[in-house]
Amino acid sequence: MSLLDWIVLSVTLTFIVGYGIYRSRQQQNLETYLTGGHTLTWWHVCLSVMATQASAVTFLSGPGQAYTDGMRFVQFYFGLPLAMVVISITFIPIFHRLNVYTAYEFLETRFDLKTRTLTALLFLLPRWLSTGISIYAPSIILSTIFGWDIVWTNLAMGGILLIYTVLGGSRAVSYTHVQQMFIVLGGMFLAGYLVVRLLPENMGLVDTLEVAGKMGKLQTINWQFDWNDRYNIWSGLIGGFFLQLSYFGTDQSQVGRYLGGETIGQSRLGLLMNGIVKIPMQFLILLVGALVFVFYQFHQPPLLFNETALKKVEHTAAYQTLQREHTQRFEEKKQVVTQLQSALERGDEGGIASLQQRVQTLDHQTTELRNQTKTLVQAEGGDANDTNYVFLSFVVKYLPPGVVGLLIAIIFIASMGSIASAISSLTSSFVVDIYRRMWVKNGTEAHYIRVSKISTAVWGMLSIAVAMYASRVGSLIEAVNILGSLFYGTVLGVFVVAFYFKSIGAQATFWAAVGAEILVVVFWVLNLTAFLWLNVIGCVAVVGLGLLLSRLDRTTNSPTQD
Repeated sequence: MSLLDWIVLSVTLTFIVGYGIYRSRQQQNLETYLTGGHTLTWWHVCLSVMATQASAVTFLSGPGQAYTDGMRFVQFYFGLPLAMVVISITFIPIFHRLNVYTAYEFLETRFDLKTRTLTALLFLLPRWLSTGISIYAPSIILSTIFGWDIVWTNLAMGGILLIYTVLGGSRAVSYTHVQQMFIVLGGMFLAGYLVVRLLPENMGLVDTLEVAGKMGKLQTINWQFDWNDRYNIWSGLIGGFFLQLSYFGTDQSQVGRYLGGETIGQSRLGLLMNGIVKIPMQFLILLVGALVFVFYQFHQPPLLFNETALKKVEHTAAYQTLQREHTQRFEEKKQVVTQLQSALERGDEGGIASLQQRVQTLDHQTTELRNQTKTLVQAEGGDANDTNYVFLSFVVKYLPPGVVGLLIAIIFIASMGSIASAISSLTSSFVVDIYRRMWVKNGTEAHYIRVSKISTAVWGMLSIAVAMYASRVGSLIEAVNILGSLFYGTVLGVFVVAFYFKSIGAQATFWAAVGAEILVVVFWVLNLTAFLWLNVIGCVAVVGLGLLLSRLDRTTNSPTQD
């Protein structure tokens, strides 16, 4: 990076950390440290919730996902607005009325301590692991592209945010989220604008979108039902609904954000606005990837965007052959795409259909060359998945100085926003659901604040440790959601029973949750369905097994008739 890039990066990160420290100077009690003290307005709740969900993985993998697989990933979020409505009606009033620090406190009131503890543990384990992935994901990509040491990159990624997270707790996290979201969204709009500016002079945004559409990159909705298809409207609406309902309704990293709302109405409005804004935001992030795809129709892309992995095979004769063929295909496709764009301007429907078929054939051939290159890289022990490298590789090679530094800062900032929320939520659940409830029940306020700060630092270091030893996980945006899907359905099932099935008792619910989690893991290990459906399976299994065990218990304990 240039000197200007380093200056922009340093100033942006210093501003965020400085603001977090500034907000943390206020006097604290346990409520303000863990929940923010019920001081946030609806728009603040909305931005904080969005910043928690939109990690660096979103901004790194999102454009790359669209580049390789089109826009259909946006269907993943179609269940989100429905989930926000349910949470606003059911979850928020109960959490506010009980004045809880964590979502799991309610479960002891409804069931018993062991059910509360089990559910808290089902949250702590995946949230800890996914936080480590959230640190590792941008670190490994930055270290690969810039040659930075992965250890120091992980320490910088996780260590910077710990400064204000430990000092300021949930309030500092929530207030820094506002600045983070404005910087991140502004940077992504700037990136999209610059992509179009780098295209041939006769191509505007509309022309670019038309070409992307004809090449199959703007297809958003797939109506075909398929259990094994990860992204179609049914998996998005049904599986996505259960995943988002569990994530926003029972995951403390999100519950902690809207528990900080001033009133029930402010929390509700913030969540509902998130449900409205999130899908367009994700659409725009994916759209940047589609624009980058069109850009690479006029500028030859590498056969593999992970250049460190590509260096393992560059010397081989097989790769040289693939590269020559790739260059020939690119030159041919560039001419056809140019002709297609001219035909679109003229409105020549016959020419458009013919050229569209030709360009899609050439694109499939290019994809096959990329797959052969990935096979060569895998044979040499390299990482063949380059979805996560597409956008950052484009940024580094083609965007002007200053902008590169800003977008690298965005990766750090987005990572800091989601990781800070996650670590804060780990602290809240551990201190409230485990430490204060089971170990030290009568400590002073100062004692619990001190323990909370220590816990925040420890969870941060444990997450960095996971990042240090994390293996390559493929598409990072999918890896985080798969990990969540392994546990979220079961946790959601427990809350569904608590809210809507009053006849199911504590014992039945506890063992139903254990059985449902085993079932979900079996489905995942045997690869019986796409990961979004695991959320449905886990939730339905808890309810079904709970009803069955509850009925068996009543039958067993009912008096016999002579």
